[in-house]
Amino acid sequence: MAGGAREVLTLQLGHFAGFVGAHWWNQQDAALHQTTDAKESPGELCPDVLYRTGRTLHGQETYTPRLILVDLKGSLSSLKEEGGLYRDKQLDAAIAWQGKLTTHREEVPPKNPYLQDLLSAEGVLSSDGVWRVKPIPNGKGSLPVSPALTPKSLIPTEGGIRVWSDFLRVHLHPRSICMIQKYNHEGEAGRLEAFGQGESVLKEPRFLEELEDRLHFYVEECDYLQGFQILCDLHDGFSGVGVKAAELLHDEYSGRGIITWGLLPGPYNLGEPQKNIYRLLNTAFGLVHLTVHSSFVCPLSLGGSMGLRPKPPVNFPDLRYDATLPFHCSAILATALDTVTVPYRLHSSPVSMVHLADMLSFSGKKVVTAEAIIPFPLVPGQSLPDTLMQLGGATPWTPLSACGDRSGTRCFAQSVVLRGINTASHISQVTPGTSLPSTLHACASGEEVLARYLQQQEPGAVSSSHLLLTPCMVAPPYPHLFSGSFSQQGVVLDGTSKGTAVQSIPVFGALRSSSSLHRTLEGLAEELTKLDLRRWASFMDAGVEQDDMEELLQELHSLAHCYREGHSLPD
Repeated sequence: MAGGAREVLTLQLGHFAGFVGAHWWNQQDAALHQTTDAKESPGELCPDVLYRTGRTLHGQETYTPRLILVDLKGSLSSLKEEGGLYRDKQLDAAIAWQGKLTTHREEVPPKNPYLQDLLSAEGVLSSDGVWRVKPIPNGKGSLPVSPALTPKSLIPTEGGIRVWSDFLRVHLHPRSICMIQKYNHEGEAGRLEAFGQGESVLKEPRFLEELEDRLHFYVEECDYLQGFQILCDLHDGFSGVGVKAAELLHDEYSGRGIITWGLLPGPYNLGEPQKNIYRLLNTAFGLVHLTVHSSFVCPLSLGGSMGLRPKPPVNFPDLRYDATLPFHCSAILATALDTVTVPYRLHSSPVSMVHLADMLSFSGKKVVTAEAIIPFPLVPGQSLPDTLMQLGGATPWTPLSACGDRSGTRCFAQSVVLRGINTASHISQVTPGTSLPSTLHACASGEEVLARYLQQQEPGAVSSSHLLLTPCMVAPPYPHLFSGSFSQQGVVLDGTSKGTAVQSIPVFGALRSSSSLHRTLEGLAEELTKLDLRRWASFMDAGVEQDDMEELLQELHSLAHCYREGHSLPD
């Protein structure tokens, strides 16, 4: 469709999904104010795909994520469930009621110092309790961060981050946050820990009606809804919530794209066998059942395995992160997500969510993997062909789907995005008459360089690629994870240069359908077969039966079979 925004509605389901989503929306917000050296935005990405315009009760224009966020009681900290852009509910009640009024207020946790500084830079809390956003020059987003706030004060300390709302810098619409009051975020009692519990949440008429109302609110204002993206925790009961939500979308909005990102936090503690078994069961049930109702499912994790055998977290040569901190892991996953979703967020592109899924998930291959190079190692004076040749090896990307090493496996289809590369670096500047280091150096455009590189790396794969000038934003509150010296734009500096605070980085990301998933899915089935379910009766009591388990194993084997080498490929 030419000209339209091709809107996408995002669902965030779970607390780790909230962490990834908070970084994701912070990056979108920062990108709204991104400028090039020419003081003009490249304009490649269309923010209206993810954002909606609105108006507060006071007539102020707003620009907020098109988002429905589901989490548990006690997970919001100081963030109000109705957000901060609209009038307080108790205040409205006081105005409508003329008699005596008694107000009982629960003590609200204080905002951490980071949010206090950030909010003071963006707006004013008036005496009537209404948050008034400062005037916005372009009418969209929040104001850029005040220069008076130093990078040190803008990056929250890891010890100060308890929940995702502690570092969310984006205002949400009142219809975005949807709380599950039946289960608790903190404490050992009343936890949403099993797949069956999650499924039962959306079987409750009141909660289902509330979710449907929010869906209709966002969908009905869209001119051209291309689909839904679901960020869903796989390791706990939210895997069941995600399955029922995807089923609802599939039934009500047939023909729309439904892309599910199944999220798994970092390494787990071997000393907690029940949590680890539940993690395995929730992941397997969620992954298999989500494929039924989704266009495709992509697991995202910095762990090396989805099974019970823990592996070291993945390594990025230029990042130093703590895999036990959700604040760190979610930042990296959000950066990858911001890159691999580029094809259906462009201003002008023939690729929609449905088209992307059709290319990657043919012949029943409904699970794909994600990989990335964060940051892409740009060196001043080097061309894109030079950098690609120096990467070496058949698998330069770091795997982000807990599916192990994919070396020696076959790629069936791939969607690749390289972003943040200046036009001057796209092609080689080799002096005419000299011998070319590679065939990449003979290409006439950056797009041709990238396409030829992918063809050389995976000659039999169906490939789609995009090359963007727009980098990925990593301004505060993104954690400082970068080792060595980088420029403000994420370019590698020599050892004698002192880097500045990194604001943006180039990223190389890929979504792949490959034969590595055969090994991964068969491995999951093998681990499940060895379980003595009589020891985990509490998981079964939550709504899963023995027949469900047997059906799960059969479906896992069938799904794994789709990824055997020699399985049918598209014409």
